[in-house]
Amino acid sequence: MIVLASLRARWSSLLGAFVAVALGVGLVAAMGLGLDASLGAPERAPVRFAGSPVVVMGQDTLTVPVRRGPATGNVSKPLAHPHPVDIELLRDLRRLGPVRLDGDRRDAVGIDAPASAVRDAVGDRALVLTGDDRRRADPGTARDAEALVAVNAFLGTAGGVAAFVSVFVTASTFAFVVALRRREFGLLRMAGATPGQLRGQLVGEALAVGVAASVAGCALGVRSAPLLGDAMVDAGIAPHWFTIQGATSPFAWPCQLAFWTGLSVVLAGAWSASRRAGRITPAEALRDASVDSGVMPWSRRLTGTALLALALGLLVKDLSTDPSALLKRKTYTTQPMILITAAAALAPLLVRPVVRALRLPGAIGLLVRENSTASVRRTAAVAAPVLVTVALAGSLLGSAQTVGASKATEARRQTSAQLIVTGEELKPLAEGGIPGVADASPSATTAVFVREEGSALVRSDARAVGDVAAWAATSRLPVVAGDVRDLDDRSVVVNEEWEKHRVGERVDVWLGDGRPARLRIAAVLARGTGNNGAYVTAVRAGTLPVDRIDVTLKPGADRAGAAAALASASGGQVRTATQWLAATQPGTKPQTRLGLLMLLGISLVYTAISLASTLLMAASVRSGELRSLRLAGATSAQVRMVVAGEALVAVAVGALLGLVVTAVGLGGLAAGLARLSAPVGMAVPWDVVGAAAGVCAVVAATAGVVGAGAGRKR
Repeated sequence: MIVLASLRARWSSLLGAFVAVALGVGLVAAMGLGLDASLGAPERAPVRFAGSPVVVMGQDTLTVPVRRGPATGNVSKPLAHPHPVDIELLRDLRRLGPVRLDGDRRDAVGIDAPASAVRDAVGDRALVLTGDDRRRADPGTARDAEALVAVNAFLGTAGGVAAFVSVFVTASTFAFVVALRRREFGLLRMAGATPGQLRGQLVGEALAVGVAASVAGCALGVRSAPLLGDAMVDAGIAPHWFTIQGATSPFAWPCQLAFWTGLSVVLAGAWSASRRAGRITPAEALRDASVDSGVMPWSRRLTGTALLALALGLLVKDLSTDPSALLKRKTYTTQPMILITAAAALAPLLVRPVVRALRLPGAIGLLVRENSTASVRRTAAVAAPVLVTVALAGSLLGSAQTVGASKATEARRQTSAQLIVTGEELKPLAEGGIPGVADASPSATTAVFVREEGSALVRSDARAVGDVAAWAATSRLPVVAGDVRDLDDRSVVVNEEWEKHRVGERVDVWLGDGRPARLRIAAVLARGTGNNGAYVTAVRAGTLPVDRIDVTLKPGADRAGAAAALASASGGQVRTATQWLAATQPGTKPQTRLGLLMLLGISLVYTAISLASTLLMAASVRSGELRSLRLAGATSAQVRMVVAGEALVAVAVGALLGLVVTAVGLGGLAAGLARLSAPVGMAVPWDVVGAAAGVCAVVAATAGVVGAGAGRKR
C-alpha cells in the first residue's frame, strides 16, 4: 500500500524513467524483430536460370585443411575467381539435354535433364544445384548476404546503444530521486522504518514502473518494427526486398527479450539507488543543508576509477599489440562507452572545479555559478546525459570520419597517375602507345589466400599487374622493405600484416582461382589502414580481364586529347586520378553516416527525456528557494534567467566532459594510425556535436524555466 501511495504522489518524478524504459524496450523489441527478420529471411526464388531444373556451376570456394585444436578440419572461403564450366564438361552436359548459357559467361549453365544423371556426369568437376539452391548462381546472392550482414550489424549496434543509454538514464533518474527524497526517507527512519524497508519501497516502485513501461514498450516496438524496416530500406542500409513484420504473439522471443531487458534495467538502476537510501540515518537527513556534501561515496569513486583504468588499459593494449583493432567499427563503437561511463561516474568530482573555472558576468552570473557548485548532485545529473550524447556523437562519427579520411588520404598518396581508365574488360593498348602517355599500367582485381599459424585461412585483396616497370612508375606504395620493381612471376608483394613478411622469405599461397603457389616475397608494404593488399603478376592471376589502367602523362602533354585517345583505344571510362579516387576509394559511406546519425538520434531522445525529467523533479523541491530569491528583490524574469543559466552551465559542463572523452578516443585512434604508418588526422564532427549540444541546451533551459514557473504557482 505504501508503494502504491508513493507512486500516486510521486508519479511525475518517475515519469522520465517510465518514458525512457518504454522507449528502450520498444527499440529493443523493434531491433529484435528486425534481427529475426534478417536471420529468417525467406529464400528468394532463382532468377538467372529460373527455367532450368538443374544448374551446373563451377567451383566457387577454396577449401583448405587447418588445425582445430588437437584435430584437423577444413575451412572454406569464396574464391575471387570462380571456376568456369569448361568446354569438355559442357560437351558432356549437352549429351544429357538442352543447355542454357548466360551470354558469354560460363561460370554456370542451366540444363534440362534429371538431376541424378547430371550428378553422375559432373562428378567432382563442378557443383550441381537444384531447387532453391539454384539461386547460388545468381549474382545478387552474394550482395544480399553482405547486405543482411550489414543489417545485423546495424541492428545489434543500435540495440546495444539503446540498452546502454536506457540503463544510464534510468540509473541516473533513480539516483536523483533518492537525492531529492533524503528528508522523506529520514522521516521514515525516525518513524521506525528499517533500511531494508526503504530499499523494498524503492524496488517496489521500480518494479511497478518497470512492468508498466516494459508492456507499453513491447506494444510500441511491435507497431514500429515495420516502420523501422521501411526506414532502413529507404536509407540504403537494407536491401530493397527487406521487410520487418510485427510479432504475431507477445511470447515471441524479441518481445520476451525486450520485456525482461527493460525490467532488468529498471531493477538494476533502482537497486543501486536503494542501497544509498538504506544508508540514510534520521540525524543525517535532519542535518542536511542546501549545499550538497558527500555526493561521491567511495563505492562510486572506486567504480569510476576502475572503469577509467579499464578504458585506458584497453586502449593501451590495442596500441601495443594490435593497432588495427582500433580502426574496426566494433572497437570504436563499444570502447567509448566504457570511458563515457567512467566519466559520468566521476562527474560529481569534476563539476565544482569546472564550474569554478567559468567566469560569468554580473550578479546573475555569480548566482548561477554559486548555485551550480552548491547543488552538485543536480548539476551532475543534468551534465551526465549531455556527456553521453556529446561523447557518442564525437566518438562514433569522429572515429568513422577519421578512419575514412585516413583511408582516402592513403589512397591518394599511393598513386602518381594522372589518368585512370576503368571498365570490366578493357582492351589492350597498342604497342605503339597513346600520344602523350608516358606509362600505362594495366592491372586486374584478384585475391591471394594464405594459411596463417596453421589454423586460419586469410584472404588478402590483391592486384595482378601486367607491366611491373609501368606499375612502379605509376604508383607510390609505402614500401618498408625490398623493391616493388623486383616483382616477377615467382614472387609476391605483401604487407606487414602477413604472418611472413620478410624479403626473400617464401610463402605458400592460393591464388584467386584456388591454384596453390609457393612465392618469394619481393617487397613488404606498411600495414596502413588495411587497404595495402598484395600484388602478383598477371601470369600468376591467369586469364583475368584487365579492369584498370593507371596512366602517367609526358610533360606538356594534352590531357584532354590523351583521355579521348585512351577511351577510344581501351573502351573504358577515363577519369582524372582525383575524380576516380573521389568516386571509388574508401571514405565514410553515406549509409554508415546515416546509420550512426540514427543511433545518435536515439541517444538524443533519451537525453532530452532525462534532462526534462531531472529539471522538473528539481524544480518541485526548489519552490522555497526561488520564493526567497524573489523576496530578496529578484524579478520573475531574473529568476527565470538564473534557472535557465544553471541549466545551461550544467549542459556546458556535460558538453566539455563529452569533448574530453572524444579527444581521448580520437587521440588513441590517431596514435593507432601512426603505429600503422597510415595518414594521421582527427576529424571531429563539429556540426553534429554542436547540434546535439544545442538541442540539449534548449531542452534543459526550457524545462528549467517551465519547472520554475510551475513551482511559483504551487
